This record gives sequence, C-alpha cells and structure tokens, in this order.
Amino acid sequence: MNQHEKINYVEFPSKDMEATKAFFTAAFGWSFVDYGPEYTAFTDQGINGGFFKSALTSSTATGSALVVFFSNELEATQSKIERAGGSIIKPIFSFPGGRRFHFCDPNGNEYAVWSDRDA
Repeated sequence: MNQHEKINYVEFPSKDMEATKAFFTAAFGWSFVDYGPEYTAFTDQGINGGFFKSALTSSTATGSALVVFFSNELEATQSKIERAGGSIIKPIFSFPGGRRFHFCDPNGNEYAVWSDRDA
C-alpha cells in the first residue's frame, strides 16, 4: 500500500545488470522484472526498488545513503553474500544496539547488514 509522504521506492546504480540480478538472487533470493536493457525492478524486499544502468556506484565514502539489511544470523548472511560474489569491506563490528558489517555488491555499491543478536 502506498503511504502519503513515506519512502516508497529506492533505486541503485548498476554497471552490469546480469551480475546484479545474479548476486541478489543468490544472496537474498530476490527476483526481478526487466523494463528494457537498462532497468530492472524488485519487490517485497522491505521496500520495492530497482537498478538502473550506470557507470557510477553508491558508497558512504562519497556521501551516499547507506541501505542496511537486518539479519537474525549475521555470520550466515555474511557467508551467503561472500558465496554470491559480494565483498566484505568492513568486517563485523559491535555498536550500541547490535553488530553489523558492510559489503559491496559486484558493481561496487555499498550496503550493510546488522543484527541485534550477540555472536
């Protein structure tokens, strides 16, 4: 349901659409709908969104917003991401309220995963 003045959709850059789809399918079980060769969309992942063809990347080092996933099993999620071709750029660390790590997808976009559970 669309809610007035609430975040409704998010879009990310993608250098390689096929690599993007393969990674998110393997790591998180996502499925995609293509809208031409330069756009693909996903739904039901906490928020709906898509990937657009671009040579740019999204990173906190360049001031981009950070999308953060939640996991009940942080180490298991990290293993899935690594097996799917993601790279860990900040290993698991503790912060007030939980633990998290940061990773990049095959395009170089940065994300994080957090858990409120101890190791």
